[in-house]
Amino acid sequence: MTILEIRIVPDPILKIKAHKIKKIDDSIKTLALDMFETLQDAHGVGLAANQVGVLKRIAVIQTSLEDEPIYIINPEITEMSGEREVEEGCLSVPGYIGNIFRSENVKVKALNLDGKRIKIDATGLLAQALEHEIDHLNGILYLDHLKSHESLRKITDETETDTEDEEVSAKETTS
Repeated sequence: MTILEIRIVPDPILKIKAHKIKKIDDSIKTLALDMFETLQDAHGVGLAANQVGVLKRIAVIQTSLEDEPIYIINPEITEMSGEREVEEGCLSVPGYIGNIFRSENVKVKALNLDGKRIKIDATGLLAQALEHEIDHLNGILYLDHLKSHESLRKITDETETDTEDEEVSAKETTS
């Protein structure tokens, strides 16, 4: 496996909508595993393919080290409900965080690495991560959701960004 280069703003590829994956072959599976290794190396929660310079609709999410990674191919949000203000950062916007509004609950349909249809019913941090990564695949950054640039803050030692105590619940089903 390979650690991939994470693209940083203002790289234009981050603003381009990724293309649907037509066939899940070995190159897609290798990309997914490389993305997961890159995510772990960067200590992130999620990573979309365009963040590593690939315009394909695939992302990987791991909300805690105890959880297995979730690979989503051609994901679509089918339902969103509730709203909460969250503190959000991004591997493509290193050193900064900002407060934005995200849905409390999201339902997503996608394919897994085996090409099986999956449905994810998520709340909390997982819902936030799913929205964030699907935004990436649509060429949208969390910066685009900021009310103003004044709400963007530089991360310092005093900045609290610990989300480990946040309650996360998800149900994944295959069909």
